[in-house]
Amino acid sequence: MSYIDKAFAALADPTRRRVMERLASGPKAVGEIAAGFPVSRPAISQHLKVLREAGLVADRAEGTRRVYSIDPEGLGPLRAWLDRFWGVALDAFQAEVEGDREEDEP
Repeated sequence: MSYIDKAFAALADPTRRRVMERLASGPKAVGEIAAGFPVSRPAISQHLKVLREAGLVADRAEGTRRVYSIDPEGLGPLRAWLDRFWGVALDAFQAEVEGDREEDEP
């Protein structure tokens, strides 16, 4: 399975996407991440494991806690893959706008 496939498979789960959203504001311990989720803390730990194995988050020991953060090195290739489509979409939009402008000119 390619890196991109692993990343998208990990992000296919809505709980894991919500975990990523919580980590967007900065590193957090498992307990902080799990607060307010309708699943157990061990379940959140399992979701974090999947995200870590996909290269999307990193963890470090901080005393007796594990602190997780988004891994920019892991997120970079995924973003680059998505940006390819964004560039194509912008080029198509620009061509459409310029075509409309030429049609409006007398």
